[in-house]
Amino acid sequence: MASDENPFTNLQEQIDDAASYLPSTVNDDVLTRLKHPERVLETNLTVDMDDGSLETFTAYRSQFNGDRGPYKGGVRYHPDVSRDEVKALSGWMAYKCAVVDVPYGGAKGGIVVDPGEYSAAELERLTRSFAEEIRPLVGEDRDIPAPDVNTGQREMNWIKSTYETLERTTAPGVVTGKSIENGGSEGRVEATGRSVMLAARELFGYLDTPVDDATVAVQGYGNAGSVAAELIADLGATVVAVSDSSGGIRDADGLDPRAVKEFKNDTGTVSDYAGSENITNEDLLTLDVDLLVPAALENAVDGDLAADVQADAIVEAANGPLTPDADDVFQARDVPVIPDILANAGGVTVSYFEWVQNRQRFYWSEERVNDELETVIVDAFDDLVEAVETLDLPSFRVAAYVVAIQRVVDAYTGNGNWP
Repeated sequence: MASDENPFTNLQEQIDDAASYLPSTVNDDVLTRLKHPERVLETNLTVDMDDGSLETFTAYRSQFNGDRGPYKGGVRYHPDVSRDEVKALSGWMAYKCAVVDVPYGGAKGGIVVDPGEYSAAELERLTRSFAEEIRPLVGEDRDIPAPDVNTGQREMNWIKSTYETLERTTAPGVVTGKSIENGGSEGRVEATGRSVMLAARELFGYLDTPVDDATVAVQGYGNAGSVAAELIADLGATVVAVSDSSGGIRDADGLDPRAVKEFKNDTGTVSDYAGSENITNEDLLTLDVDLLVPAALENAVDGDLAADVQADAIVEAANGPLTPDADDVFQARDVPVIPDILANAGGVTVSYFEWVQNRQRFYWSEERVNDELETVIVDAFDDLVEAVETLDLPSFRVAAYVVAIQRVVDAYTGNGNWP
């Protein structure tokens, strides 16, 4: 990461920045409530290793706000997972759900682990241990986990299986992001990248700039970044650079995003892709391109690095990739930024569709999922444009938080405070 700033402090600063623009007066004590999680579980998981030894892992689950519905959020496996990171991510999820008007609150979980250092059997035991520990907190109407960094269908299947076994029930809606065979939804794997593409398409339309002439750089070539690159290229744009944790590649004539993905699947990295030039992640972030898509981890661009970023527009595929100082730089330069809580909301939106299908035991086609997702993202983008123009807001990020906070405040006010 370019910055070691506290992501939870960044979240609170983003809320404060938007608060003064809210169309209705919100008391400071209510805003204080909306800047902190309702509860955070911190636990230690002791797991059997394949060699017979025991190893202990620290794990978290943060439930940020449940005013608009059950808590919702992913579970990430990463050595840098921390309490403050999980709190921040749960807050971003709460406001992400609100900005796309999905009836969920926000949550996030994480385990401090490098999954590449453990066998599949060890990761299964770790996942099932975590599922057992969070069992009192989760449920189809309580808190619904989902995949995040370094987790996917496999881990969600394990969590679902553990919960159902311990609860002696069938509850496919207890998690989302499952495999199709275990109650997952068509279109879920591609959903985050698809919403990034839709947000980029709508932004270029709003700016009256042809997307098929655009050059694009994507930092982070996991699921969200690679799918976004593929779908943006399908619009006619030219993807000139991509990167992962090991470094990046550049080809001014354009990369084939799908071929690069296959290369990474085979080799474990995008580096040394045939016909391309190896570059660093910082090189990629400062390329002169029409669109930059940061799709790695939070705090990828701080205020210092932002001064060197040459992209004409930014669409955030990752959670919190720009620090508040970076936002200030881009705002001063009139560089439009579509914030994470809209751009990457495809994941939680299709998770909601999956949850609805699980509850109804009736499953949709991929075409219907994609059509419904497009409607949600386009409507949410239009809401942001309306907020920017009617309230004279300084950025799309402020607009997103104004829309989201107002919706959460309205739900809280309607519910009343108890006891």
